[in-house]
Amino acid sequence: MDLAAWVTPSRTALLVVDMQVDFASPQGVLGQAGVDLSPVPAALAAAEGLAAGARNAGVAIAFAGLRSRPETDSLVWSAWRARMGDAGDASSSLCRAGSPGAAFVGPVPEAGETVIFKTRYSPFFRTDLEQRLRDLGVDTLVICGLTTECCVACAARDAFERDFHVFLAADACAAYGEALHDHALTALALNCATVVEAADVLSAWAEP
Repeated sequence: MDLAAWVTPSRTALLVVDMQVDFASPQGVLGQAGVDLSPVPAALAAAEGLAAGARNAGVAIAFAGLRSRPETDSLVWSAWRARMGDAGDASSSLCRAGSPGAAFVGPVPEAGETVIFKTRYSPFFRTDLEQRLRDLGVDTLVICGLTTECCVACAARDAFERDFHVFLAADACAAYGEALHDHALTALALNCATVVEAADVLSAWAEP
């Protein structure tokens, strides 16, 4: 595969999903709840490299983040968590609007870059992300973010269903467990995404 031909700057956007304090930092909600965040720093660093490379190459960047409020919480999600035996005290307060936990971490948006906030796993659910990408002439996405099996997977699948070419930067994504990350990559590669490494994307963007 000629990756450079597929991820040319004129047609591609880097989509950064949920790289926020509550998902990624020891000071965030999940870190304070004792979730093992050890896989996250490497993914943040790889995503920062992708963002720098995208800016140098003139590739559009879109940031998608969770921004929750009590009135936007999903009753179905809460009921599912209850059936799983989890009261959801920590996860139900993730990325509350205006809280430090909702801030982006790792790569952060710069002036003029696309930023959307979502209330569910997928950044395409009840947002204008698709139209904003189309307005930029984008038909191809390089996706990175947290977590691989959840919001990243939902983003990849929904992008594919909307006829975007999907490339997943595996080392710029993370799950809270290596096996979960690997299984998610396997499923996505089987169904909708081309799995690549961040370094290969950067090399493609550096080509004249």
